[in-house]
Amino acid sequence: QVQLVESGGGLVYSGGSLRLSCAASRSSFSIYPMAWYRQAPGKQRALVARMPSGGSTTYADSVKGRFTIFRDNVNNTLYLQMNSLKPEDTAVYYCLGTREGSAYWGQGTQVTVSS
Repeated sequence: QVQLVESGGGLVYSGGSLRLSCAASRSSFSIYPMAWYRQAPGKQRALVARMPSGGSTTYADSVKGRFTIFRDNVNNTLYLQMNSLKPEDTAVYYCLGTREGSAYWGQGTQVTVSS
């Protein structure tokens, strides 16, 4: 069952920018979106950025200085601003949320960066 919805993916050329959004569905608004992961074909899902409640943000080394994670607490929406995109950023990007100690995933949004 889809309880988190990502949007904002698409096709861009290298050097371009995209902004991803992740929001909990109305019936699952208590889910707290807190991290972005990505998975390229044939590879494991890997952490991109994390913003836990009351904690410091964490970025994968490969995206530091290029990506920024931020949130809108009023609307319980998590964002990922991606600048200076590279072909190696091509992947399906997933939002991770938590509720009562359990993990919830969105369906993913495709990001394709063409060289």
